[in-house]
Amino acid sequence: MPRRTSTSGNWIVATMTAAIVLSPGGTVYAGSATGGATEWTQLLNNGELISLVGQSGEQIRNQITQITQLAEQIQNQLKIYDNMLQNTAQLPKHIWGQVESDLNQLRDIIEQGKSISFSMGNADDVLHQRFESYADLKTNLPNAETFSSTYQAWSDTNRDTIGSTLKAASLTAEQFDTEEGTMSSLRSMSESADGQMKALQVGHQIAAQQVSQMQKLRGLVSQQMAMMGTWLQTEQTDKDLAQARRQKFFNADVSTIPSGQMMEPRW
Repeated sequence: MPRRTSTSGNWIVATMTAAIVLSPGGTVYAGSATGGATEWTQLLNNGELISLVGQSGEQIRNQITQITQLAEQIQNQLKIYDNMLQNTAQLPKHIWGQVESDLNQLRDIIEQGKSISFSMGNADDVLHQRFESYADLKTNLPNAETFSSTYQAWSDTNRDTIGSTLKAASLTAEQFDTEEGTMSSLRSMSESADGQMKALQVGHQIAAQQVSQMQKLRGLVSQQMAMMGTWLQTEQTDKDLAQARRQKFFNADVSTIPSGQMMEPRW
């Protein structure tokens, strides 16, 4: 059976939240490629901030699409394992090893979603702080919420949904918070057919949840990028108008003073 490659490196590096940003001054800013979310407050200037956030929206949407597709693959694969288990007393070790790998990749997916949510919410906070025009821009979000608070709500909902699924199976979120904890829990569950069945069912439910949650996250990112595009277009229009007025003023014809006329104020 073909194996999928791990998501922990390739996709994170491909996204804006994972980018390593080299500033004009030579300072390196690391994003989640090094394990954390982008620190937007460390960017040296406003232009750098706008460029990084604005140019990377499509990259993030593509990453979320890839994550969603992987969650769907894992969901389908776990269903196959579940059907196999119903026809045998217990899954053999080499098959269970594949189950463990799939469930650990599912944990990676959850972490990547959290990282994207945190980084984009943080970017929204910093833009609000630095640009009054951005803070005043109205969005289509309900109750005049910010994208930052909406991303936080998404993250909280995702965490609570996963926690409820685990609790229903008499498991805890802490057992699946880390790779070590996940592997330890799965090893214990592999010792019986009932344990294996429980792990497969929980994994299948969480994978299905992640497909739905990642679609919602991609929608949020798309909405945020659309709003940023509107804001940047408005800003550029204002700058172009101001520049046109300056050019008109400085390029205006200057009338000469008629011969013999004194320069004096006229009231």
